Amino acid sequence: MKIVIADIPDDGLIVDLAENLTPEDVSLSCSATARISLQKVGTEVVVSGNLKADMGLQCSRCLRDFRQSIETPVNVVYHPIEEAGEDRHALRDDEMDMGFYKGGELDLRELLKEQVLLNEQMKPLCSEQCKGICPKCGTDLNAGQCTCGGREVDPRLAALRNLLDK
Repeated sequence: MKIVIADIPDDGLIVDLAENLTPEDVSLSCSATARISLQKVGTEVVVSGNLKADMGLQCSRCLRDFRQSIETPVNVVYHPIEEAGEDRHALRDDEMDMGFYKGGELDLRELLKEQVLLNEQMKPLCSEQCKGICPKCGTDLNAGQCTCGGREVDPRLAALRNLLDK
């Protein structure tokens, strides 16, 4: 959904969004809803509200697909891209909640995608107690014990194993 900046009334605009994001948009399928308030302040657009998303993720330990819900506030200030200039620099802490719009339009779908990606876990886990998979035989250790026997010690660390035996 695109919002034309000039069409935002002086007293602001409240928008309810519901989007289904596909794996091309984010890592796995996700349905996101948001209630967003848009306020114009000069050429800036102040966006605030709440985002709720039901994300499909893959556990980093056991590789199972699972669903996780997030709820997070959204606070971003958008500036015209012309204000960005040509020079590139590292983002400062006070610029982390800043975005840019061009052509007098603000794409709220892009805002949702960005917020979902920023709030996605770097290492998603289906549960904190997830045991993962056996590195030797690949058995899911949450379902039961593996049949490959004991763990082999890396030959480079065998000398350290001798210290534990003493």
